[in-house]
Amino acid sequence: MRVVIAPDSFGDTLSAVTAAHAIGRGWLVARPGDEIVAAPQSDGGPGFVDVLANRFGEVRVAEVSGPLGAGVSARWLFDDRGGDAVAYLECAQACGLHQLGGRPTSETAMSASTRGVGRLLDAALSAGVTTVVVGLGGSATTDGGRGLVEALGGPQAAVDRLRSVSLVVASDVENPLLGEFGAAAVFGPQKGADPATVELLEQRMTVWSQTLSEMAGRDVSAEPGSGAAGGLGAALLALGGRRVSGATVVADATDQQKTVAGADLVITGEGRFDSQTLRGKVVAALTGTAAQAGVPTVVLAGQITLGAAEITEAGIRSAHAVVDVAGSVEVAMADAENQLAILAEKVARGTS
Repeated sequence: MRVVIAPDSFGDTLSAVTAAHAIGRGWLVARPGDEIVAAPQSDGGPGFVDVLANRFGEVRVAEVSGPLGAGVSARWLFDDRGGDAVAYLECAQACGLHQLGGRPTSETAMSASTRGVGRLLDAALSAGVTTVVVGLGGSATTDGGRGLVEALGGPQAAVDRLRSVSLVVASDVENPLLGEFGAAAVFGPQKGADPATVELLEQRMTVWSQTLSEMAGRDVSAEPGSGAAGGLGAALLALGGRRVSGATVVADATDQQKTVAGADLVITGEGRFDSQTLRGKVVAALTGTAAQAGVPTVVLAGQITLGAAEITEAGIRSAHAVVDVAGSVEVAMADAENQLAILAEKVARGTS
């Protein structure tokens, strides 16, 4: 049997590449005769660069400032296979939650900046690329991309710098910049913001959105995806960016459709399999591709909150949680790679 293993990352616990390796390792213990094809995926969030680098391109490193100003080494991907040079950037490499050095707080929510993403973008532009694809997700920031714009020299300088570059915003988040469903209200609490801080972040970005509108010549704050990565999406849209699905960018770049079509089974997964998963995330997109090819899909996730009926209606053969074999969330996270391999072995033993 040919098994395509194509997970997303498991939050901050496992990268998509590591998760794919763990699943494959466990599966082969039970079914050593199967052919395993590792095809890790991403929707633009953490792991975006590593997933693509697993298939093509040259990984480069830029020394930039992290979300709170400390220096970090940010990886990006340079690809010139088609003649035109393309850069793939991942905002979490420069302003990710995992770079805070501890739990997010209201103070970090207010202070975290996208300045490092601007430096990362500057490094790519200095390399002579003609297209820049920026993956959004996993950020600690809610600054509306102000840090990025300032790092590029300010509003007009940033616009001029990107005028001749094709800028692609890779994100599956559709939230606007402001309001009830905006960056501060929806994602601020996940980044440590208490209600009072959420209000301050909203006020700050409301003022900043006027500058973005002037840069773009239109109001970008209500556009789908402008609220992605704490409003970084809005700044990139104001700089001429074109929003596309991050999952689709990876699927196209890794020839996902052809890979899936040649499989007997697809295994995918993520850290938390819930209702958000079914709204265009990697697992849902991959399941759709597999269904079109007549290939069944199995999901392995850290935790599962969906009911059996919802899972079946989504076109998924079965779904299994790491926490069930680990016995607790604590063990599932502390020993994530091994526990995922154990789960994969268990599922494989029940597969005919």
